[in-house]
Amino acid sequence: MTQLEPPRSPGQEWTTDPWDDPPLLYDFEGERRRGHRNWAKVVVSVVAVLLVVGLLVGGWVGYWFVRQVHPGGGSNERRAFLVGPGDDLESIARRLEAEGFITDQRVFRWYAEWKGEFDPVPGSYSLRPMDAMGNLLRVLKTPPALTYDRVTFPEGYDLVQFAKRLAEKIPRLSANTFLAFATDGTVRSPFSPEGQPSLEGLVFPDTYQIAGNEDEKKVLQRLVKQMELVGTREGLPDAPRKVGVSPYQALVIASLIEREAKLDEERPKIARVIYNRLGAGMPLEIDAALYYRQDPKVPFAQLKALESPYNLYKVVGLPPGPIASPSSASIRAALNPAPVLPQGECPDPKVRCALLYYVLVDPSGRHAFAQTLEDHLANVAVARAAGLVP
Repeated sequence: MTQLEPPRSPGQEWTTDPWDDPPLLYDFEGERRRGHRNWAKVVVSVVAVLLVVGLLVGGWVGYWFVRQVHPGGGSNERRAFLVGPGDDLESIARRLEAEGFITDQRVFRWYAEWKGEFDPVPGSYSLRPMDAMGNLLRVLKTPPALTYDRVTFPEGYDLVQFAKRLAEKIPRLSANTFLAFATDGTVRSPFSPEGQPSLEGLVFPDTYQIAGNEDEKKVLQRLVKQMELVGTREGLPDAPRKVGVSPYQALVIASLIEREAKLDEERPKIARVIYNRLGAGMPLEIDAALYYRQDPKVPFAQLKALESPYNLYKVVGLPPGPIASPSSASIRAALNPAPVLPQGECPDPKVRCALLYYVLVDPSGRHAFAQTLEDHLANVAVARAAGLVP
């Protein structure tokens, strides 16, 4: 520490006083100079701001990147994405972005390279727009022949409904293309009669696993083959001997049963009514045929007035073809109808009696069967009172 000088006598010259020198004063007091302290504060503040900005920018970039890899939104419905023979990772990423499957092709390329080797196989892939990139990449890395979509075609569907269901579940397949193959004679069934190109009623309703490399024609061929297998197992080839109709006509009857019956135990009875009315030369008067390919909003009375081969109120005999794809239960009923004279329902064997009528009388699908018109009209009155028939 600097020692203080003694006081000056009168006439002595001025000597340096440490109090006259601020730096010395700071040194004397053991303090930092104010200028140095301000500069340090500025440096610390700038560094702190830069750190905060860096954290914010880094956080935003990280959040943005995660949102590209896991968008967490978009449609749940799949769309077809085609990979061509000359496509590579760059061209695939570019088209994925252009077609709305991803938002940034650069992130997808980086992600795919980070995940490992990507050797795309040409074909059609079913992708969900804005799905997680891991899911998209997993599908694109699986060859189409090894990918499957599960499609269920309910019993009683017609060809139009088959086509719509197929296109809904597998968007890469076209409903119009399927229908074209199903009606132009390209695909044939062993049960098809000569001159009948339509496969209505000749495709079997079931659940199928459709491979990614199957087109509309291959799918149709599988449906037809399954009907052939089921029909043969149920005895369709023996239809002429068993019930006196061709295998195709048996399928027509089975389709009518399918659309009319709600309860399995009633299918053989409905089959018996159909055969009895055909044998008696009576119109079948089956409403399900009347509604075939018609707008369900059209009033019943208006449909009954139509001149149509499917208007079985005016036409005697079977319609020109099936109205739906029957189940195995309906095929079985068409080939094994209930007895001609139901046990206990014909007390006088000298009087010809047989089931000729039925009408829906219960919301559960139960029908009332009758042998005479009088009894049938009574059943119809009950059904009308319940609002079950027009």
